[in-house]
Amino acid sequence: MNQINLSDLEKYALEFKPFTLNKELIASVNASFDFLKDFSSDKIIYGINTGFGPMAQFKIDEDKLNQLQYNLIRSHSTGTGNILDEEYVRAVLIARINNFLQANSGISLGVIEKLVEFLNERISPEIYEHGGVGASGDLVQLAHLALNLIGEGFVTIDGERKPTAEVLKAKGISPLDVKLRDGLGLMNGTSCMTGIGAVNLIYAYRLLNWSIASSSIINEVVEAFDDSFSQGLNGVKHHPGQQKVAADMRSFLSDSDLIRKREELFKDSEEMGRSEFKKKIQEYYSIRCVPQILGPVLETLNYAKSVIENELNSTNDNPIVSVEEQNVFHGGNFHGDYISLEMDKVKIVVTRLTMLAERQLNFLLNAKLNDKFPAFLNLGKLGFNFGIQGLQFTATSTTAENQTLSNPMYVHSIPNNNDNQDIVSMGTNSAVLTKKVIENGYQVMAIHMMAVCQAIDLLEQSQLERLSSKTKKIYDMIRGIMPAITDDVPQSENIKRIIAILRSTNISL
Repeated sequence: MNQINLSDLEKYALEFKPFTLNKELIASVNASFDFLKDFSSDKIIYGINTGFGPMAQFKIDEDKLNQLQYNLIRSHSTGTGNILDEEYVRAVLIARINNFLQANSGISLGVIEKLVEFLNERISPEIYEHGGVGASGDLVQLAHLALNLIGEGFVTIDGERKPTAEVLKAKGISPLDVKLRDGLGLMNGTSCMTGIGAVNLIYAYRLLNWSIASSSIINEVVEAFDDSFSQGLNGVKHHPGQQKVAADMRSFLSDSDLIRKREELFKDSEEMGRSEFKKKIQEYYSIRCVPQILGPVLETLNYAKSVIENELNSTNDNPIVSVEEQNVFHGGNFHGDYISLEMDKVKIVVTRLTMLAERQLNFLLNAKLNDKFPAFLNLGKLGFNFGIQGLQFTATSTTAENQTLSNPMYVHSIPNNNDNQDIVSMGTNSAVLTKKVIENGYQVMAIHMMAVCQAIDLLEQSQLERLSSKTKKIYDMIRGIMPAITDDVPQSENIKRIIAILRSTNISL
């Protein structure tokens, strides 16, 4: 069996690492196919000599068995909506390849070889966001994948949409010759929701790191006390996510001279003598409760990662072919409940992260709250210039959209397929909605980081020199893309540039 993790998938899907097959895996796949071919010669096996779904009661004539597989692929290529971007499609390919390499599907080696060929040649199958209901797997999305393998439909290559037949001919690639149950095997699994879910997690982890970084910088620029992210405070709350976030904040701010020690307040005789303290004793929740807010986010992502990796390394089609037990098992490993539930949980915590960023943004822009910066972090003339005022509207409205999108898909089962599929997972729908929530999260975080850097621009020179090295590095990164906002000029293109750098950078905490 071939085992991969999220880091491996990232290299194949996002970094275009070529995929290679070893001889041992090839032998196992061939053994599974040969066994199924012999085993099914005198037996009724679903998907080989029967109809599909509620028509499984109909036996198919032997001379029509091969055409049956092509009929299945073509009839279910009914997707609509947006086309998945290449990185998500590559993740789907990797998921399907690795599912088949478990050698429990009885598909022909040619299927895997063709999937690998598409992956390594960067031929991106046209897979639609809208289609399958996530039980019997991602039938519609994976039908489009299968359609491309047999040389039909459309693919994207070098950024252009072209007929698959034309692309394969130009590259000297033969279409897949479907055998036995290859059509059903390709379609009857959870690889689309799993692939999308895997890429979602990659970007969600990066977004979380940006949230921890921005939260650390805000604590720094307002010269907050260090005990909110201290070991002494967080160590007595027995949640590993909270403790890890607090540790990351301590690491990020380890060489900052702006963060204050609580002991400094105790030694300030003037402050201690007041009946009403001039210095803020505690910051607002969005500043001092970061470990408690982002800790559950981290733990949710970590659990979702374990589920995604389990699914990547599973056999999730039907039926299951066991060479060891010399048998074929019919059931429902294609059911996407695991992925659907985890994607719902991920979109909830990413929405929470987005809400935190929006509240921190509001804190920086509201002079009455931060008691430190001019309104809207205005570097121009108050009243005449608007600073970052216009950016806040976009961040607020996008956060509101995430709050609506974070309602669960997992509980929205609708029976279909003549009630054969009477309870379904909606797993790909859940993964697609989570993808949108994460994209929205980056939009809000981009605006937030623009504000964070603007706040740094408003610090005094003596304070700038005392910033942590990691803060300076991030500030230089953002300022290398866009200048501080002084004059009132359109910012949409700058937001796009910041989004791109945030998505592509996995910062070190």
